Amino acid sequence: MPSLDPAALPFLAAAALLAVLIAALALWAGLALGRRAGRLESERGLRERVAAEREDAVKRSRAVVGGLAFEQVAPFLPGFPARPDECRFVGKPVDFVAFPGAAAGEVGEVVFVEVKSGGAQASRVERSLRDAVKAGRVRWVEYRLPPDTAPPPGTGGGGRAARRG
Repeated sequence: MPSLDPAALPFLAAAALLAVLIAALALWAGLALGRRAGRLESERGLRERVAAEREDAVKRSRAVVGGLAFEQVAPFLPGFPARPDECRFVGKPVDFVAFPGAAAGEVGEVVFVEVKSGGAQASRVERSLRDAVKAGRVRWVEYRLPPDTAPPPGTGGGGRAARRG
C-alpha cells in the first residue's frame, strides 16, 4: 500500500469537499426540478377540471332549487293524494301533512306526503318516519299552556274565537 504524501492532504481534503458540494448541489437541483415537474403536472388540466366541477355544482344547485320549487306546487299537480287546501307544508322531515276531509269538516285520515323527483332517494330520517307511521308508532298529544303563560282573556291571543270578535 503506498503511503500518503503529507503535501497532498490539503488537495485531497479540498477534492473531497468539492465532491460533497457537487453531490449536494445535484441533490438540490434534482429536488427542485422534481418539485417543478410535479407542480406542472398537477396544473395540467386544472382549468378544465375547475370548469367541469363548477358546471357540476351549478347543475346540482339547479336541481335542488327546482326540487324545492316543485315541492311547493306538488299539491296542485294531478295525482297528488290530497286537496291543496287540506295540505300543510312542513318541509322537514316530511314535505306535507295532509288532512283529507278537513275541507268538509271532518278529517278522515292523516297523510304524510314526501315529494320526490327524478331518482331522488329518501333520507335516513325520512325512511325512519315512514317506518314509524307504518308500524303505528303515531300518537296524539294536546299541549296546554301553563295558566301563568296564557294571554289574558279578551287580549286577542285566544286563537280563532278571539279573531272572530
